[in-house]
Amino acid sequence: MTPPTRPRTVLQRLGVSRDQLSMATIAGLAPVLALILLMIVGAIVAPSFLSAGNIRSLLLSSAILMIFAIGQTFVISTAGIDLSVAAIAQLSGVALGLVVAAGSSPELGILVALAVGTAAGALNGFLIFRLKISDFIVTLGTFSAFSGLTLLLSDARPQIVNSPTLLAISTGGIGPMSYLLLVALVVAAVGYLLIFHTRFGTHVLAVGGNRKAADAMGLSFGNVKVGVYAISGLLAAIAGILLVARLGAAEPTAGSAYQLTSIAAAVLGGVSLFGGKRSIVGPLIGAVVLTGVVNLLTIAGVPVYYQPIAVGAVVVLAAYLRRYER
Repeated sequence: MTPPTRPRTVLQRLGVSRDQLSMATIAGLAPVLALILLMIVGAIVAPSFLSAGNIRSLLLSSAILMIFAIGQTFVISTAGIDLSVAAIAQLSGVALGLVVAAGSSPELGILVALAVGTAAGALNGFLIFRLKISDFIVTLGTFSAFSGLTLLLSDARPQIVNSPTLLAISTGGIGPMSYLLLVALVVAAVGYLLIFHTRFGTHVLAVGGNRKAADAMGLSFGNVKVGVYAISGLLAAIAGILLVARLGAAEPTAGSAYQLTSIAAAVLGGVSLFGGKRSIVGPLIGAVVLTGVVNLLTIAGVPVYYQPIAVGAVVVLAAYLRRYER
């Protein structure tokens, strides 16, 4: 007599093994696991890594990257990518510097910088939608164009910005928390509400998850693309203003490293490069982890040219784990 056939589980019907499920679980927890691992290794390699002073310095250093990463989160959630964020930050910062150099108030310069960043981001989204060219190509092209424009406007020289307001933002704080970190957390809170609790956030997820289904629902691909890139440009401008505050000048080449690390922080934080997956807390943790890796290597006396290799390895591992999460 033939023994009865055991019913197939849901995983078996989907063609998913238990090992794949375990890897998917690890992928979902990757930001938290990476942070825990960083703390354990830091405690072993350099006990001063977990000191209160170093943790405060680490969070301060990661604040600007957090803002860039949140902007990338909106773009990547639509299966896009923004390679121009560093150039937009530089252009916005120089716009602030030029306004101040012309004799106007730093507050007006800040408003001009925010407008420049938002417009530059919206231009990216418009070109992607209107010309039907991939996000990668468009933002790579505008990165070059914005960088050249920044150097042209500034004559490739720093623009000194003397502003008590910006100085207070860069050096002050409330208790142990710096104003820079507070700005990043406020940006994160607004971003969380926007992407998780608004119709626009739902449209972002729909466009990134299934473009054809989004079109069938009558969602405007163009409006969503322009919207997410405008947000990315606005947050790049905020980051550019904070860079000016930290440096005391609008440096036309400042922050170039954020172009790729912002994408890395978002991916490490759980945002899928294939779109359709959103997170705000994850990219914040990703920014802290990437900054922490560099911080730990510096404390441990590792030569600076090894640091990009370590960061790259972390990002590649995170991207690999995303395969199973899908």
